[in-house]
Amino acid sequence: MSAPTTHRTAEEIGRTGTGPRPLPPLGETREVPLPDVTTTTLPNGLRVLAARRSGVPMVEMRLRVPFAVPGDTADPAFTARAELLSSTMLTGTATRDRVGIDDELASVGADLGVAVDPERILVHGSGLAAGLPVMVGVLADVLTAAAYPDPEVVRERERLVERISVARAQPSTVAREALQRKRFGSHPIALEMPTGEAVAAVEAIEVRALHRAGVVPRGSTLVLVGDIDPDAAISAVTEQLAGWTSSARAHELGAPPMPAPSDLELVHRAGSVQSQLRLSAPAPRREDPRYAAFQLANLVFGGYFSSRWMENIREDKGYTYSAHSGVEFLPGGAVLGVETDVASDVTAAALLETRYELGRMTAVPPTVDEIDAARRYAIGSLLISLDSQGGLASTLAALDADGLSIDWLRERPVRLEAVTPEEVAESALEFYAPSRFTGVVVGDAEVVGPRLRALGGISTGGIA
Repeated sequence: MSAPTTHRTAEEIGRTGTGPRPLPPLGETREVPLPDVTTTTLPNGLRVLAARRSGVPMVEMRLRVPFAVPGDTADPAFTARAELLSSTMLTGTATRDRVGIDDELASVGADLGVAVDPERILVHGSGLAAGLPVMVGVLADVLTAAAYPDPEVVRERERLVERISVARAQPSTVAREALQRKRFGSHPIALEMPTGEAVAAVEAIEVRALHRAGVVPRGSTLVLVGDIDPDAAISAVTEQLAGWTSSARAHELGAPPMPAPSDLELVHRAGSVQSQLRLSAPAPRREDPRYAAFQLANLVFGGYFSSRWMENIREDKGYTYSAHSGVEFLPGGAVLGVETDVASDVTAAALLETRYELGRMTAVPPTVDEIDAARRYAIGSLLISLDSQGGLASTLAALDADGLSIDWLRERPVRLEAVTPEEVAESALEFYAPSRFTGVVVGDAEVVGPRLRALGGISTGGIA
């Protein structure tokens, strides 16, 4: 008969007589397990990327069509038409109405959606792998014969106006629009959401004309990831999208100016009980040799929960529930964003601590332990993000838009493992100096203004 055992707590299990049990060292991840990608350009100019990722009998689809306004200045009317186009593209064709499209997709467990931003239109969807021909057939019909029926456009126009009204009442939307104006001025990338008035003025005939002129294959990219045979999938796409043609090329967004260092702009939002802090500075792009070191420096500063900034203003000071820093990739460049929301009475204190942590990155470089923790997080989160078909499809589409292939992903862990503490310190010094930043603070200026102005580096802006 075995001797009776006593229950031990997790803390007891994790300790020895001489102290906590040491964690075993993590092995190096030398390569991300990724499939081969078959790439081809169809006769109509469409670029197609297909990859087999089995595991579940599904397929993910991402069609990216560059869809920027002509010229280098924002056009509110174009943005309104583009937004309404994305909302009504799937409402009917010459042979299918909205219900017919939904029913045909549902018959193979599929769905499609459309999104738009200043850079591109994205048609995204997923479905049973066996139903890929049906998905592509519906997509082909929409691309070549979307009807934008007047009643559907009117209905969606009214809904869109209402959604815009609701969104514009949200502090996060106000802060985002103010930041984009501060960073990019009148460049088209700054105008992410149209006004309700501009949308209300759009007619169905204008949406149809915009589709004919801008939704074109040349310069666009289709990504397919799933339990598919890549060659067979490309053959099906070639056949079914043969009728999608145009002599025009999809219009790429021109590179915006990078944000210049300047005072933070205080944007008055009367009666607000919270403030939105949004800081920004130029950052390196993915293909930049400094990017791996920058990524680790960003994680140490504010890129994940255990970062310095989060520990300071959330865990230690209790100023906020969430604080985050991250990179946005733009045509020809990238920007670092630093953002958090805090109560009005601690706005100045939170800004002070944010500037302190930025300065500490340059004066007190990340330690070896901080870098190793960030490195483990970066590699682990990369593997998790690419584990699903949808995550891989979205990442391939984003990389292809920047001229990068799946090899960039395969080599990513090796580059992260190779980064030295000295390189992270150099990146922190180069990219995190407080003097490099600009941005906005959105809040009740009468409440937060006096203390902010006492800190310096604040200019009075507009009214939200």
